[in-house]
Amino acid sequence: MDASRAHHRHPAICGVVPPHVLDRIARSEDPDRAAAARHTLELDASHRDRRQLSPLLAAPRATPPDTPQRTIYDAQHRTRLPGKKVRAEGADASKDASVNRAYAGLGATFDLYLKAFGRHSIDDAGLPLDATVHYGRLYNNAFWDGSQMVFGDGDGDLFLDFTVSVDVIGHELTHGVTQYTANLEYRGQSGALNESMSDVFGSLIKQYSLDQAAADADWLIGAGLLGPGVDSGQALRSMKAPGTAYEDDVLGKDPQPSTMEGYVRTSSDNGGVHINSGIPNHAFYLVASELGGKAWERAGQIWYDTLTGGELAADAQFTDFARLTVAAAVARYGEGGSEHQALQKAWSAVGLG
Repeated sequence: MDASRAHHRHPAICGVVPPHVLDRIARSEDPDRAAAARHTLELDASHRDRRQLSPLLAAPRATPPDTPQRTIYDAQHRTRLPGKKVRAEGADASKDASVNRAYAGLGATFDLYLKAFGRHSIDDAGLPLDATVHYGRLYNNAFWDGSQMVFGDGDGDLFLDFTVSVDVIGHELTHGVTQYTANLEYRGQSGALNESMSDVFGSLIKQYSLDQAAADADWLIGAGLLGPGVDSGQALRSMKAPGTAYEDDVLGKDPQPSTMEGYVRTSSDNGGVHINSGIPNHAFYLVASELGGKAWERAGQIWYDTLTGGELAADAQFTDFARLTVAAAVARYGEGGSEHQALQKAWSAVGLG
């Protein structure tokens, strides 16, 4: 992929907590919960405005390293980035658990991309991995801003520290991988594909770090992130069963569909990018489950080939992506094999056969 294609538009700010969840909490009768959600939404809006003025410039390396170059910063509950440098690559562990979790999560993401796909960091050119923890106060989100990771501490009520889930870290960093490759436009079906790619590889990063087979994975995004104030919820999203991650008086009900029959047409959330991503998410789960073994080895390879192969248009629709995954599987594994059959079966199951 030509680097110029990856940067001719400004990257979107992609928070892991969907705006429809924050909007719901902002209407809570609990004033503290509502205030934290409104504050998060206001900060998220300011991030978008800032990024529109700050396009990313790549600095590729001639010989990228096989080890990550991580730097962790502490915002000290302010919103100026990157904050105070608190841990460099190779330095001893910090007394701050958030710093250490961020450091480990960046490393886990680097490892999956390098060892499974031969990719050197986010840009495949050894991009240093920077992250800031303790961003703001009661900030209920984490995001990739086009050049670095940023983590809120959560409010301790509905959301915990956003460094606790390695798949959330992998999810956000994968927005960077997408930015440097297909650069899927962040609206409608292409935006839902953008979100889905992050969920897919976020889940694979967790599975890889735990050495899990597809059958042993929980296929949840953000498990462990929901706080004690959530009565009924296990995660932000479920790839195995979209629409079942939570059903709570405060958060509402998980709105994700698993098939095109439930596709949600909406003008909010950039056309439902966090909602309709459940459909390609579920297709990936079905492919990985059908193939068995380690999901990154064949299913993940097909998705990676599709994302990075140069044929996926920035405004791709679900049908375009489905077709290209089949082509990628045939190119790598041949026609008529188990990979080809698993893809046909999965895309048919979600209504995109």
